[in-house]
Amino acid sequence: MINELLKDLTNMEQVANFIDEILVGTESKEEHNELIKEILIRIEKIDLYIKLEMCKWKVRKVGFLEVVIRPNIKI
Repeated sequence: MINELLKDLTNMEQVANFIDEILVGTESKEEHNELIKEILIRIEKIDLYIKLEMCKWKVRKVGFLEVVIRPNIKI
């Protein structure tokens, strides 16, 4: 259900999801806020909900499927 709901965003390589986890990656805070808003609207339209206590918002590093994901760091 979530795969189909977010298919166009996943194809744009801004969103990854696996079962009940959704990962959002954007270049700017503004783009991030708009994308989160769009995802929340879509989820609400199909009568699903988000457990806020399970969410991590606006972080620079996150574990996803046992892999740590973070922005590229140049040395």
